[in-house]
Amino acid sequence: MSPAGTARDRIVLRGVRGRGFHGVFEHEKRDGQDFVVDVELAVDLAAPGDSDDLADTVNYGEIGAAVLARIEGEPFDLIERLADVIASDALSHSAVDEVTVTVHKPQAPVGVAFEDVEVRVVRRRPPVAAVVAVGANLPWGESSPAETLAGAVEALSHHPALSVVARSAVVESDPVGGPAGQPVYVNAVALVRTSLSPVSLLRELHAVEAAFDRVREVRWGARTLDLDLVQYGEPSAGTDVVSARPHLTLPHPRAHERAFVLAPWLDADPAAVLRVGDELVPVADLLAATDTSGVRRLPPTDKDLR
Repeated sequence: MSPAGTARDRIVLRGVRGRGFHGVFEHEKRDGQDFVVDVELAVDLAAPGDSDDLADTVNYGEIGAAVLARIEGEPFDLIERLADVIASDALSHSAVDEVTVTVHKPQAPVGVAFEDVEVRVVRRRPPVAAVVAVGANLPWGESSPAETLAGAVEALSHHPALSVVARSAVVESDPVGGPAGQPVYVNAVALVRTSLSPVSLLRELHAVEAAFDRVREVRWGARTLDLDLVQYGEPSAGTDVVSARPHLTLPHPRAHERAFVLAPWLDADPAAVLRVGDELVPVADLLAATDTSGVRRLPPTDKDLR
């Protein structure tokens, strides 16, 4: 795992040059001078490396245009401020985990002979809320599926870029889809806050699954652990990410009809809201309209999620 969960991959754009009017002196704001900006983005590039599709990555042409617009746009007294707003622009892209922005001011009025003045800022994505559904129906080693759920949520809570803010009760549910004759599932929901991008969060969820020996041989088949990213961001605040890309579908396309997700989610957050198409629907309403006959709440144990 890379430091603080940041993507190991990088997109680097160097030497974006433009004429701006940033500075504390009157002549700087009147006459202007050249500024040069470097931008380094921490991005998970596995999906575009596989798909060869621009939609799966960050368009560095758009990043460059946004940087130039900031250089030539509103004047700031300090290049520290210029660097900060450029970093904020870059982090508005849902694929970016972290950005390093370096602003060079080679004609700065320093008063001594010098080659360059530069300011470098490093900014991470601010924490956002996310919903993770947890399920299992096979034992892992000597651990029961319910114990595996507790272990998985514990693993998430120790991630440097994640905090678990709420955990639901555990429910038992009959298998839906997949091969016949599967054991019953146990399910729960964890509410987290994370500074990871949606793609990087999903990558980390898959890493936890792998640590519990999850294999993907049969679709909807029995498994030791399943971690689904149900929602990223808060729909009520308009900060939720909506994506239909094959590697990242948000919100989860079937969550609104799955009682084994809705019931524990409502337990963890009675005010939860899910985006369904263009509508924001309370999870309580979705659960009320869903067949819950195959879902049973399990009594808590000392190894429960709570």
